[in-house]
Amino acid sequence: MNIDVNYKNKKRYNSGKRPIRQPIILTYLIWLLSKIVLIGKKYKVEKINMEGLKPPYILLSNHMYFIDFELCAMGTLPHRVNNVVSIDGYYRRPWLLELIGAICTRKFTMDLNLVKSIRHVIKKGDILSMYPEARYSPCGVTSYMPDSLGKLIRMNKVPVVAVVHHGNYLHSPFWNFRKKRKVPLHTTMTQILTAEQVQQMSVEEINAAVRKALEYDDYRYQKENGILIKEPFRAEGMHKILYHCPHCMTESKMASEGTEIFCRECGKRWTLNEDGTLSALNGETEFSHVPDWFAWEREQVKLQIENGEYSFSDEVEVYSFPRCWKFIPLGNARLTHDIEKGFTLEGNYNNADYFINRTPIENNSLHIEYDYCYIKPFDCIDISTENDSFYCYPKKENVVTKLAFATEILYQKHFAEKKQSAKV
Repeated sequence: MNIDVNYKNKKRYNSGKRPIRQPIILTYLIWLLSKIVLIGKKYKVEKINMEGLKPPYILLSNHMYFIDFELCAMGTLPHRVNNVVSIDGYYRRPWLLELIGAICTRKFTMDLNLVKSIRHVIKKGDILSMYPEARYSPCGVTSYMPDSLGKLIRMNKVPVVAVVHHGNYLHSPFWNFRKKRKVPLHTTMTQILTAEQVQQMSVEEINAAVRKALEYDDYRYQKENGILIKEPFRAEGMHKILYHCPHCMTESKMASEGTEIFCRECGKRWTLNEDGTLSALNGETEFSHVPDWFAWEREQVKLQIENGEYSFSDEVEVYSFPRCWKFIPLGNARLTHDIEKGFTLEGNYNNADYFINRTPIENNSLHIEYDYCYIKPFDCIDISTENDSFYCYPKKENVVTKLAFATEILYQKHFAEKKQSAKV
């Protein structure tokens, strides 16, 4: 059982309030501001099978960087849009997010209020926009999307539009978003399901259609389109996603500088070429395609879990976010993650112990941040409950990507076991 933090009656943000209908003047203002921000960037928004489509409909987009919102705004005018936004997006500006009709949620929680707010938007006849991966793509490829997405679509019985951004990740990779690359941006906006199809299809069929429509690989896109990234800093930060050395098998000892990524344990180095491929400076190139290395790391974590060898424990610095105006420093705490119990966070604040547990079945994925801009520029993870969020900065080096892998694998393992038990 969870023991909440002793805030001495501090109120939480009420994410249960229904979103307002976006004022039409703000719809045009958002479009104008987005247009201004995109000045100087080469971009294209292509509409496919969208002729005659009017709201309400559900818009699903992949997620690379904040520029995704601006490109979506280019394609949805003149219609009102209600975006699902994580609570940290409300930081110091809840009034603004509420004014434009945003829907607040805490990532990777069972949020019934979110379901009700989505139905509210659809009934009003507007566009419901959401990013089902619920985080920026770490490696420029499709991330985990929950099975509940199909249920949500089936429940609302409206058309579904898939938005796929190409180049956004290459322009601002999650692991080094502060340094922009000169990359053309190409967004496709495609109606993939009509209202009639949604009503006729099963949840499983809807999920399959959505996952197929949202498949992407920005490194493949770069190679196929002959895009060269010549910036001399292009590999800086890549060790955050490629943390496991495939040569000596050491974890969390990778580093990067300039155009190279290297292992501080064995010394092997790879160059990130202008076309997005990797080449070893000496010996075998284990992975020339960045997402292949990333997928291999996931498989290594899966093997550790299957063999009962996975566990994590560390002292972390914790900042909580019960409301939207301030991250509250809670001091140091002990964070553990294991196969059976999932995440456990134990600490003390205001002379009272707190205990937060999120079992594997309660977390289908994990919100991670590299160089988090709102608190302090280091890697952290966010463990959220239905009414609070805990941003944890590990003392251990370069571990957050592995924690994200483990969270998704453990959820899938426990979900499959639960499903099997229900059949018996």
